[in-house]
Amino acid sequence: MIILGIDPGTAIMGYGLIEQKGTVLSALDYACWRTPAHTPLAERLLMLYEHIDPYLTVHKPDHIAVEELFFNRNTTTALAVGHARGVVLLTGAQHGIPIYEYTPLQVKQAVVGYGKAEKNQVQQMVRGLLRLNDIPKPDDTADALALAICHAHSFALNRKMGEFR
Repeated sequence: MIILGIDPGTAIMGYGLIEQKGTVLSALDYACWRTPAHTPLAERLLMLYEHIDPYLTVHKPDHIAVEELFFNRNTTTALAVGHARGVVLLTGAQHGIPIYEYTPLQVKQAVVGYGKAEKNQVQQMVRGLLRLNDIPKPDDTADALALAICHAHSFALNRKMGEFR
């Protein structure tokens, strides 16, 4: 199974493409898409779409894992992330790719085994689980790989429990 994890954002959108063969996970591709500062939101969203759409065409992931939107104190950031998530959800739907959403707590639990793990602990586990030499940078890229790993760990169990089709 090929899984694309996406950490949505309008300035930086991290992505990580992994392959799961049995219990073995391998990183196929990971980086981030950036949009220029001071660019109007609509143009940023178009730029993100123009990155994601051909990426899905070329790599044809089986599933997309994306961070579920949650609100903290900074509603401006939450709204921007919501816009970027919308681009991901729309583009995935256009390609007919199932999309699965996970909270940060679920990601930490699946990757580290502890829902309140620190960011560095998650990054170290991403590096170890994917047998990478270094922690992927920037943080958005490591977060995207963590989302993909979370989905790989969660999907089979949840499907058996009837929560996923």
